[in-house]
Amino acid sequence: MREKTGYGGFDAFYRDTWDRTYRTLAVTIRDHDLAREAVDEGMARALANWRHLSAKRNPSGWVYRVSFNWAVDQIRRRDREQKRAGADAGSWSWIPDTPRPDLTEKVNQLSFEQRAVVVLRVVNDWSERDVADALGVPVGTVKSRLSRALEILRLEIENDD
Repeated sequence: MREKTGYGGFDAFYRDTWDRTYRTLAVTIRDHDLAREAVDEGMARALANWRHLSAKRNPSGWVYRVSFNWAVDQIRRRDREQKRAGADAGSWSWIPDTPRPDLTEKVNQLSFEQRAVVVLRVVNDWSERDVADALGVPVGTVKSRLSRALEILRLEIENDD
């Protein structure tokens, strides 16, 4: 089977995509350590499915989606455990060297779903189709989430002026 991805094999794919997938996920979920674990989990699953995955148009989108879903499951599990223990949910970490901390805080206030669309579409410059494939939603959902998120950010920025 010939790979459609343009990568020479899983090793090249891993080297070329791990860091960007990690950074994208860290911005989306606001937790460096969990993002690393999630991307490692996504890459492990990609390796196990490489023969099938290498024929896909956007294998990095597949890895992002697997990693994102795994991370969200971990966050929900942690939140349930903390609620049972009566603990505070705590604060989220963030990418430390961001050029616009004011904008970063506003993006932080978006939902997971909106943040994921903004990061993949705007920061990573993925097409709407690639974002939809990565998140497992229709293109129309990507468009509406992005539109709502950008409107929220626009209003927040205007309120600061």
